[in-house]
Amino acid sequence: MKPILGCLALSLAVTVASVPADAKGCIKGAIVGAVAGHYAHHHALIGAAAGCAMGHHLAKERERAKEQHTQDPGH
Repeated sequence: MKPILGCLALSLAVTVASVPADAKGCIKGAIVGAVAGHYAHHHALIGAAAGCAMGHHLAKERERAKEQHTQDPGH
């Protein structure tokens, strides 16, 4: 089971890494995810992949919110 999860985490990391170089939030999320995964039964790779994805997602949300705020300054 562990080799399957390791391969899945590696393939997810490669997929996420193949996205264009706009990786805002990925590094910080990967570090936090890896540390959390390490303490959660030594799943650092899975944690890093999930953290990277989540960090990237949150960075995009912040960017969209900032764009909406600058487009509509009256509110």
